[in-house]
Amino acid sequence: MSSALITGTGCYIPPVIKKNSDFVPGKFYTENNLPINVPMVDVIEKFRAITGIRERRYAPDEMSASHMAAQAAQAAIADAGIDQEQIDQIIVAHNYGDIQPNSVQSDTVPSLASRVKNLLGIRNPFCVPYDILFGCPGWLQGVIQAYSFIQAGMAKTCLVIGTETLSRVVDVHDRDSMIFSDGAGACIIERKEAPVSGGVLGTCTRSDTMDEVNFIHFGASYAPETRSNTCFIKMRGRKVYEYAIRHVPTAMKQCIDQSGVSIKDIKKIFIHQANEKMDEAIVKALYGLYGVEEVPEFIMPMCIQWLGNSSVATIPTLYDLVRKEKIQDQHLNPGDVILFASVGAGMNINAVCYKYV
Repeated sequence: MSSALITGTGCYIPPVIKKNSDFVPGKFYTENNLPINVPMVDVIEKFRAITGIRERRYAPDEMSASHMAAQAAQAAIADAGIDQEQIDQIIVAHNYGDIQPNSVQSDTVPSLASRVKNLLGIRNPFCVPYDILFGCPGWLQGVIQAYSFIQAGMAKTCLVIGTETLSRVVDVHDRDSMIFSDGAGACIIERKEAPVSGGVLGTCTRSDTMDEVNFIHFGASYAPETRSNTCFIKMRGRKVYEYAIRHVPTAMKQCIDQSGVSIKDIKKIFIHQANEKMDEAIVKALYGLYGVEEVPEFIMPMCIQWLGNSSVATIPTLYDLVRKEKIQDQHLNPGDVILFASVGAGMNINAVCYKYV
């Protein structure tokens, strides 16, 4: 019997640091285009207390989403120790394509995956590159898709990447602009035959697109003096929070139960780094579904405090950092059962239960 194993990981963390204090000179407005007449330092401190974010990373001008993706991919390929010409599929998750500095125009032709294949110099014509647009859960959905192809015997080695330059689609007059950041994370997933024991144990995906479809969307600037046809990423924060708290824990539980493991077997939960308080509430609610009141210590690694929310890149970046013991008090041991979970625009949710090897 074959398994789908993550054999290598890599990430690209942009070098440009934007601290919370860098937003102080700005001016925020409400969605009704009214000025927020509260001192910026107070707005920013409240933001930090809720999200946990102190700083975030922005890509330098010369780096696009596809360039960051290629760098993360190179690291994952080297970590896995494979010949890149043997890769069957390159799956790139993003939401806005390549965006040039000082522009919000999305460039997705050719696909980012095709650009990554070009940047990597892969000549194999049967290495198939394609993109996934699935909101923040895009990278994890790419993992699920790679797993499905491997289980079906249609692929042996897949490269799955999440990459985003959200700093280039934010409205600087919107408080939510402080949430978003840039980055890329990647992994190699390979089919391994028995006696290897591990890999993907189970998956779950759900999508709610009725009242929820525009909880995260593209919209005009909140500043009345900058009205134009230009649109920016917008989020109905309270609606997103309520949706996530209600539905993400049940999807995570469904994935765990389908995998045939106990909640007590879970050693780590790698959840999309969107909001520190929300993530903590989701994990607490998950354990509550099993009648467990105390969440185990160190169960949920975090990097949002210094990396912000880089959408599809948050989970693969975090996983790479923990695998390589670059986050204090966080590490993985062979045999550990871990859970990945994400929520984002769509609204989409997914989860993957995985046994670390």
